[in-house]
Amino acid sequence: MGFADLLDEVGGFGRFQMIHVTLLSIPGLLMASQNLLNNFTAGVPEHHCRIPNITAALLRAFIPLDSSLTPSRCSRYTDAQWHLITDKPSHTNASDLQTEACAEGWTYDKTEFISSIVSEVSLYSLFSCRFGRKGMLIWSYFQLAVLGTFTALSPSYVVYCIFRFLTGMSVSGVILNAVSLKVEWIPTKARTLVGTISSFFFTFGQMILAGVAYSLKDWRKIHVAVCLPFFAFFFYSWWYSESARWLVLNGRSEEALKHLHRVAKINGKPEMTEKITLEVLESHMQKEVQSSKSIYTVFDLLKTPTMRKISMCLMVVWFSTSFAYYGLAMDLQKFGVNIYLMQIIFGAVDFPAKLVALLMLSFLGRRITQGTCLLVSASVIFANIFVPKDMQITRTALAVLGKGFTSASFTCIYLFTGELYPTVIRQTGMGFVSTMARIGSMAAPAVLILDEILPALPSIVYGGSAVLAGFIAFLLPETLDIPLPDTIEDVEEKRSSLRAVHIMRVQTADKNITIIHK
Repeated sequence: MGFADLLDEVGGFGRFQMIHVTLLSIPGLLMASQNLLNNFTAGVPEHHCRIPNITAALLRAFIPLDSSLTPSRCSRYTDAQWHLITDKPSHTNASDLQTEACAEGWTYDKTEFISSIVSEVSLYSLFSCRFGRKGMLIWSYFQLAVLGTFTALSPSYVVYCIFRFLTGMSVSGVILNAVSLKVEWIPTKARTLVGTISSFFFTFGQMILAGVAYSLKDWRKIHVAVCLPFFAFFFYSWWYSESARWLVLNGRSEEALKHLHRVAKINGKPEMTEKITLEVLESHMQKEVQSSKSIYTVFDLLKTPTMRKISMCLMVVWFSTSFAYYGLAMDLQKFGVNIYLMQIIFGAVDFPAKLVALLMLSFLGRRITQGTCLLVSASVIFANIFVPKDMQITRTALAVLGKGFTSASFTCIYLFTGELYPTVIRQTGMGFVSTMARIGSMAAPAVLILDEILPALPSIVYGGSAVLAGFIAFLLPETLDIPLPDTIEDVEEKRSSLRAVHIMRVQTADKNITIIHK
């Protein structure tokens, strides 16, 4: 008997869980805006050297053409070349003319962006295990609302980067604490469905971002539009119930009991408030309570064999999933398609991808789903290497397909990680391994520089990373329909029991072979 049995007794996945999950998922509509905001607030509009008092018709006499016969972004003719206005555009008739850098700044095309940070300036996990999921989530909402809104007031690029860095901290706090609060109040059998449906909020949010960005086209207004609603999330988040598992494991059983009674009443099981007493609660979690007297740190993720294996594997999987995902999602302008339309397409592909992931998670399990999604995304990325650049539609279609499978991988890894780590150190574990995802997202844009060495090199790096992580994912233990572990001992005992079952099967097989020979 454990906490999972108590959840079933107070209604399983009832009215409380539905409201709880919905309220926790609604901010996901704007989390995509935070993660992918730079596609629009820091988008690079078409631009050329500023030539004062010159109309577009005369621009040809001052600005050379680049390899694609469009105005150069970084140079201008030293002297006006009036004869070029009537000449047919080509490189041969202007290649010998002297040029210089843009001495007077740039002129930006405002068709796609009215204003971006580029044109304007010309260029929490450990605390959650210590202080609880609800408190840190509420603070993360408030921090994101305040800092995200104040980002719109940034007077310089340096200030902008500082605000975005601090906002990013709160984004991680929102995502990780919301995942834990969902998982720890949901019965075992409902976790797959709830995890996948919750991820659809993020998917729909990607399309909302495209609509908001297209409507406003000004980076300051976009920031306010996607950050201000977090004040509303901050105010209603006080309704959340703190994780009863976490409360018990931190010696606050009476508070946990109150939350359980509240859940029972909301789920239409008021009679359970008399049956579930403090003694019943503590007896259900007696082993976990004894184990929780220790203080856990990030080093405990690597001390014992199974925890160490899980953590090392998850670090690679998180890094590669984020690395490939943001390598595709953060460079929409390279596809030559309207950036707002591309954002909608990249968001829409997640719906079928995540439905496929839901079926795989439910019937094939987490391990196979995680590994398969990464290997398929790698295959698509590699395939795009052999598609000629003039076949833009095919290249875009493959990129969209690859993005869909990396998104499905993200859906799986959030659920998988929450199920692999025990309650006493779940938030620390998720924070630790998801840090690798942050590193992956930072590294992804930098890899694009390798294009200058070899055009196919970025795709080789993205795909190779996904292949490695795909095979490593198969080393993780399966968690389908298995109750959440509450202590590190639970995780290690599970490994020992699985090993014992394997030994028994081998011994039984040997005996059968011996009998057959006799």
